[in-house]
Amino acid sequence: MSDHPLADHVPAATAVLSAVSLALVFGAVLGALPSALLPVAPDWVLALIPTLNAAICAVAFVVVAVGWRAIRRGDVHRHRRAMLAGLGLFALFLVGYLYRVSLRGPTPFTGPAVVEQYVYLPVLAVHVFLAIVCIPLLYYVVLLALTRPVADLPRTNHPRVGRVAASLWLVSFGLGVVVYVLLHVAW
Repeated sequence: MSDHPLADHVPAATAVLSAVSLALVFGAVLGALPSALLPVAPDWVLALIPTLNAAICAVAFVVVAVGWRAIRRGDVHRHRRAMLAGLGLFALFLVGYLYRVSLRGPTPFTGPAVVEQYVYLPVLAVHVFLAIVCIPLLYYVVLLALTRPVADLPRTNHPRVGRVAASLWLVSFGLGVVVYVLLHVAW
């Protein structure tokens, strides 16, 4: 086992980090965070955030896929670098998204009502649901990976939970790009 101080507390640390993260997300989306405390970027920066976030989602999708492929080939070091890069990209996405939504609120769908009802809202719902589900899964696998020697990880829940987390993460990133196209390109 590991001498890391968090090694025996990964589930508790996961719960705390997940609760704080989800509170920030829901607080921003529901307008509960005091936006007056945030510095206000110029309009062109706020307008650019959705495009940057779509690019981040696309790059993160590739990075996570590379990480998944690396571990399937036994390249632990490449897997670790890729997954940590994916986590960093996810955090960057969330910061940009939460900043913009705190200042401007969610972007309304301006396309046809039938597309909104049968395409946009279902895609958005799955994207958001998977993003929410991924948060505790990602914390859990990252904390396992950071608190144990690499040789011990196959005997933990890291591989099993990691496969689920990566699968859901890939779908969420892919749907994030679809949401962007529906909101900012198609209409």
